Amino acid sequence: MQYRKDRNGEPVSLLGFGCMRWQRSGSGIDLDAAEAQVMRAIELGVTYFDTAYVYPGSEDALGRILEKNGARDRVNIATKLPQYLIKGRGALDRYFDEQLRRLRTDHVDYYLMHMLTDVVAWDKLVSLGVEEWIAEKKASGQIRNIGFSFHGNTEMFLRVLAAYDWDFCQIQYNYLDENTQAGRAGLLAAAERGIPVVIMEPLRGGKLVDLLPEDARRAIGDSPRGWSPAELALRWLYDQPQVTCVLSGMNSVSMVEENCRVASDARAGEFGPDDFALVERVKSAIAEKVRIGCTGCGYCLPCPKGVDIPGTFRCWNEMYTERRDVGRKEYWQTVSLRREPAFATLCVRCGLCETHCPQHLPIRDSLPKADRDLRPLRWRVAAAVARWWSLR
Repeated sequence: MQYRKDRNGEPVSLLGFGCMRWQRSGSGIDLDAAEAQVMRAIELGVTYFDTAYVYPGSEDALGRILEKNGARDRVNIATKLPQYLIKGRGALDRYFDEQLRRLRTDHVDYYLMHMLTDVVAWDKLVSLGVEEWIAEKKASGQIRNIGFSFHGNTEMFLRVLAAYDWDFCQIQYNYLDENTQAGRAGLLAAAERGIPVVIMEPLRGGKLVDLLPEDARRAIGDSPRGWSPAELALRWLYDQPQVTCVLSGMNSVSMVEENCRVASDARAGEFGPDDFALVERVKSAIAEKVRIGCTGCGYCLPCPKGVDIPGTFRCWNEMYTERRDVGRKEYWQTVSLRREPAFATLCVRCGLCETHCPQHLPIRDSLPKADRDLRPLRWRVAAAVARWWSLR
């Protein structure tokens, strides 16, 4: 495993473990599977584990695994304050204390203001005394490094970056988002300030692996590098020395081992002209096919009416990146036959989803289009009959 330095000169593993997408069993996280993945990652040198207050069961699962295996002192925990829920100074301690209990620890190594989209949210926290609160927590050792995770445009990222003396930040960044959200301009601006940058969504929620158009897959497969789609995307990030740590939402031991191999082999500056040209060909192929840039993060949920927004958009994209029947079949299996309906037609255009979407997608306008593509008349009739039969 390679390591890059945080602001205090401490080593951080180049690969970080994103704990949002663990396998689930029944109503909760499959702890046995998660434990095997976490401990294998630690064995292979991963030191950075990222979770958040709002990731269902994630903080508690991570805390249990580390406590059971006596591994707390071998890792750095990163978790996030749900700043959008803070209404007063007392809430800061209430949420933080709950997180410490869940994580079964007395300190957080890297603590983030979760999902800042503009400087207004930070200014609100300042008015509630967050700067003084941070100073107290850092003085006591309960918080070692303070940062923020960001979803918004480059201009607003630069304003948030300049609003406080941050120890680190976390941005969505991959070869499709090179010039969107914080983008490369934001990455470089943070580096100029000496602020380490943690990368989330390096594979765009798996879309740079699972939803690549066939011609993009063929281009990667024909490359003499012999890299997989995931390895190409990760190496593109590792090639940039301004990137401190790349989070991967790993959910199998084999995925942990493969990603650790890449993070051990890759070197900054190793990309050549042919590699950059390959990335551009893949980007062009994706741009021609994808219908909507949903990463499947789930921040738009729960929908008050029960619409499965990310599920709908995932299947819609599959119709165009793979084949129409593939997307429709997946929608049939994962949405159409649910006991509780989750169709896009249930949308009442309340807009709540759009206020939470990190990608600022036009969800309300896109859902009807997706539904028309995914459920032509014959599929609607077949789904209605199948639902009636299965729910009798």
